[in-house]
Amino acid sequence: MPETRRAMAIGCHPDDIEFMMAGTLILLKEVGWEIHYMNVANGSCGTAQHSRDEIVAIRGEEARKAAEYIGAIFHPSLVDDLAVYYEPNILARLCAVIRQVQPNIILTHSPWEYMEDHSNTCRLAVTAAFCRGMRNFLTQPSVPPTHQAVTIYHALPYGLRDPLRKRVRAGLYVDITGVIEQKKQMLAFHRSQKEWLDISQGLGAYLNAMVEISQEIGRLSKKFPYAEGWRRHLHLGFCGPDDDPLAEALGQKAYPDLDYEAQLNRF
Repeated sequence: MPETRRAMAIGCHPDDIEFMMAGTLILLKEVGWEIHYMNVANGSCGTAQHSRDEIVAIRGEEARKAAEYIGAIFHPSLVDDLAVYYEPNILARLCAVIRQVQPNIILTHSPWEYMEDHSNTCRLAVTAAFCRGMRNFLTQPSVPPTHQAVTIYHALPYGLRDPLRKRVRAGLYVDITGVIEQKKQMLAFHRSQKEWLDISQGLGAYLNAMVEISQEIGRLSKKFPYAEGWRRHLHLGFCGPDDDPLAEALGQKAYPDLDYEAQLNRF
């Protein structure tokens, strides 16, 4: 039996994975990877009408259905919206999940996003993965250290710009054209957000925004009609210097930006 290969998407709020990461997760499932889905925050602020407890229950169930739809293993959220801080307790809880899953790939947010919750989720995911093998870092609950290689990939930021308005380009583009309808259906499970944003921003705004972002990333790839973009984290403490399991797993559906890679090596 071949070794089980695992990919874990770690987003911030319910629907963040669907917007920027889900197509790649679906494609990994199609080539035989075990996939995991987790939002650090529970969506407690994503409403104009429900109480905190009501919307947390609603959005948790929506996220669970989206994960089930693509055959992903669902992991519950850890904290409320706007309580995603880079601090030891949350880190210990997230590291416990990562040790349990033992992912070979982690998909997460850009290190510098328009929203601090997103940036902090990225920092937590990176450090939790880094601590996976540290026996003296105690997780909550206690989980033994693991030592598998893990490669971290950062999605493009929402809006495709950093907080100072600069456009952000990807090092690797993934062709999600064949799974865009599945990605759209995943997002449609987040009905509470669709209804809220359709009222405030116009009919279909929620789903249309995701499709338009995917089209724009496809345009940036200069190759695919719809795409997701990724930047690979530095290997130190995580994996081998040349490890690129996402590109290896997806083959022709993963297209490197050679200009981006060349710039990485320029002084």
